[in-house]
Amino acid sequence: MDNVTNRLNFFAKMRTLIVFSILFLLSCQHANTIVEPSDANEIENKMNSLGLIGGTSWHSTIDYYRYINESVNEHFGNNTNPPLLVYTMNQAQVHKFQIENNWEGIADMLIEGGKSLQKAGVDKVMFCANTPHKVYDQVEKELQCPILHIADATAESIINKGIKKVCFLGTKYTMTEPFITQRIESKGVEVISPSDPKMIEELHRIIIQELTYGKIIPESKKYVLDVIQSFIDQGANGVILGCTEFPLMIDQSDVQIPIFNTTEIHAKAGVNFILEDLKK
Repeated sequence: MDNVTNRLNFFAKMRTLIVFSILFLLSCQHANTIVEPSDANEIENKMNSLGLIGGTSWHSTIDYYRYINESVNEHFGNNTNPPLLVYTMNQAQVHKFQIENNWEGIADMLIEGGKSLQKAGVDKVMFCANTPHKVYDQVEKELQCPILHIADATAESIINKGIKKVCFLGTKYTMTEPFITQRIESKGVEVISPSDPKMIEELHRIIIQELTYGKIIPESKKYVLDVIQSFIDQGANGVILGCTEFPLMIDQSDVQIPIFNTTEIHAKAGVNFILEDLKK
């Protein structure tokens, strides 16, 4: 009877030892992906804080937020999130001011958003859309923290691919005025945009009346792809989706030449800024 008892005790001890061994091995396996509290605090202190001025539209602002968080998670290999703050503008008011040609009103809205983020302690801000950059200079003068310009990030992406001639599609403001395209051209890239008033108005309509509401209409997508093809026929070897809503409708699988998604490009520039000090 004592032998049986001894054997049972032995097996019980062995089972306990095996269980603890397995748990130890599992903890070692995940040790590289777990950030200890002290390490997490150190990482957070080294990351730069970024403020997003979004809401134009909230659909593309979500893409900015998602891309930046996913990229930072991927960088650390865990669920580390960046010090990111979002200020949402009232898109209905922005569109009203655009119709009234009241760009001072839009600049004031951006300045208010920028100052709110600045007061919250961000190191840099960015407009989560192309069109607001029309008043970039006015807003920049009123803020102490710098603004990450969408055209600079886009130009860098185009140059890195070795592309010299691109077509640019966006709102009627970005297609007919130089505040985005000229900044890209200053980097040595040729930019061509629609000149036909009907084409300009239709592209603008698709953005304002459909995409900013999250509507993807097949006929409208076909129209945009036909426009892109017309520029390919003119020698464009890249296309800038110069409205942060266009990527909701068009992606690389739709077009035979490289697409420059300004939402993703700008968000990536934001990620690079957030992680800048960690890479030194």
